[in-house]
Amino acid sequence: MRLPRAPLAALSALVLAVAGLAALAAPPAAARADRGCDPVDPAACLLPFPSDRYTVPDPGTPTGRRVNFRTTLRNALGVPVAPEEWNRSDGFSPGSMLLSRVPGVDLARSGAAPVTDIGASLAPDAPIVVIDAETGERWPYWAELDANAPEDRRALIVRPARNLLEGRRYVVALRNLRDASGALITPNPAFRAILGPDLPAGHPLDERQRSMRPVLDDLAAHGVGRDGLYLAWDFTVASREGLTGRMLHIRDDALARLGDRSPSFLVTRVREDVDERIAREVEGVVWAPGYLDLYGGPPGSKFRLGPGGLPSRLPGNDQAVPFRCEIPRAAFDEPARPALYGHGLLGSHGEVGAGNVKAMADEHGFVFCATKWIGMADEDVPNVVSALTDLTRFRTVADRLQQGMLNFVVLGRAMTRGFPGHPAFQDGSGASLIDRGAPLTYDGNSQGGIMGGALTAVSPDLRRAVLGVPAMNYSTMLNRSSDFPQYARVFDLFYPDRLDQQIGLALIQMLWDRGEANGYAQHMTDDPLPGTPAHRVLMHVAFGDHQVANVASDVQARTIGARVHAPALRPGRSPDKVPYWGVPAFGASHDGSAMVVWDSGTPAPPTTNTPPAEGRDPHSDPRNDADARRQKAIFLETGRVVDVCGGGPCVITP
Repeated sequence: MRLPRAPLAALSALVLAVAGLAALAAPPAAARADRGCDPVDPAACLLPFPSDRYTVPDPGTPTGRRVNFRTTLRNALGVPVAPEEWNRSDGFSPGSMLLSRVPGVDLARSGAAPVTDIGASLAPDAPIVVIDAETGERWPYWAELDANAPEDRRALIVRPARNLLEGRRYVVALRNLRDASGALITPNPAFRAILGPDLPAGHPLDERQRSMRPVLDDLAAHGVGRDGLYLAWDFTVASREGLTGRMLHIRDDALARLGDRSPSFLVTRVREDVDERIAREVEGVVWAPGYLDLYGGPPGSKFRLGPGGLPSRLPGNDQAVPFRCEIPRAAFDEPARPALYGHGLLGSHGEVGAGNVKAMADEHGFVFCATKWIGMADEDVPNVVSALTDLTRFRTVADRLQQGMLNFVVLGRAMTRGFPGHPAFQDGSGASLIDRGAPLTYDGNSQGGIMGGALTAVSPDLRRAVLGVPAMNYSTMLNRSSDFPQYARVFDLFYPDRLDQQIGLALIQMLWDRGEANGYAQHMTDDPLPGTPAHRVLMHVAFGDHQVANVASDVQARTIGARVHAPALRPGRSPDKVPYWGVPAFGASHDGSAMVVWDSGTPAPPTTNTPPAEGRDPHSDPRNDADARRQKAIFLETGRVVDVCGGGPCVITP
């Protein structure tokens, strides 16, 4: 989804207004604070990232550790990113990119696994090794250099091909790395000293050498010795409680207040005889308990934290949750099944009135109701832009996203427990147009596919969800999305150093995990969160999608245990050595979670962390295809994925 012109104009005005001031105030690179930095990677503070160098023991957390950043980043105005919110975490993102800086490295000459050959990451002699310290399992990944950066500030980025496990400690080794001539790259002086004989007490690197011994011992125990070692470190992934605890707390508190009742709601507008597919459109407001620190929870508000660091409701604070429902003509013949709809990037609940949603409703008998993904809705655009000027403010995005998920849960309760008894949702005889016996389902697209994965994981009412053109992990998606360059203008201005930018994306992902699918993916399907059932998820992916990166969809499929419809693509369409590596295939049908790839003929996406620039954008094609809608409807009703593509790849003619 593209942004409307008004936010774009505001964005441009902000850039122009701040440009001169930023240019004058930007401190020289030499002024970078080094307090708390790790000497083993001197290119930037916080490298390598993530690292347990930036944690401390804490017996009060599930992982036994707590993040303890003492210094982070400064923007071009010299404003530091305040670390307090990060320091509440008991580990790092399960999808965190692993960052370092290796001057002159040539990944192809080194033999590092590219995104087109993830299986190579598990080779015995792989130059980059990621190991689960508890089990010794080698973890799959792909390695890339930041294609957006000049050579002297170009990050080495290692991205997990499947999300890392919650609460686990991982050790990382870079070894036998080579430059473009094939020459071996030697470690920097600090790491070379750490690898050497024991340093005397009081030596500047003595403490770091001692703290590195468990890392080197773990690597040695799993066949990675010191010969050729360029860099090594370890890190701990956040626990399930650390990632989802706030969201589950507000969900449980809100539903305990409701009990078995419907939330309060008010119908404010009813339109009859809307068009040939929709008989009635209903708008109104549902009230949900609000846990943000300002009454009504406007953009820019954040959680009000109470005892134990959990969100606490201001007395009498309710969130007004706007909704819009589309009741198809088919519902007047037979009650329609209730479904929530999730809108696209920085959009609104009005997108439930899009043609493809209306078609899905009338063709297959669904009443779709939608609300806003607050935190990343149209009203949040100025706040999202402000968060890119000062990453400290990003917690306001993440916190409102969690309130937004709660709003969807509450709207779902209204759909199934309140709306059927209201005249706006009844026919002339007083019979409900919503099937009271049908389970609640979910269908969302783009941002709605991304956020829908998180909602599915936390909802006690959903069993099946369709995620349209979905993925997870914005730190992977942003550089690869055609939507991001307009925001990157602000990000470039306030964080102009490209190495700092990658660190910044990794930092905000730690907070974003609380409000998007990346932090919930391990529990989206077969390992449900407390108070939720197991779920089945159908992912509809557009091959070559310009807005949502296919590689991030693949990571999600591997993480949630989805199978891919085969044949997924026509021969020669994928640049990968093994297309959909690590995702088991199915043929005619599948009872369970699945990914179906829809191909409109767009060229394969770049293998670098840059947006696609060739061909038309197929982002909206799957939802507009009648066969894809039929597949979605059968899945939402039965949980079964059927082949609607005649035994071959799913091809769409635009």
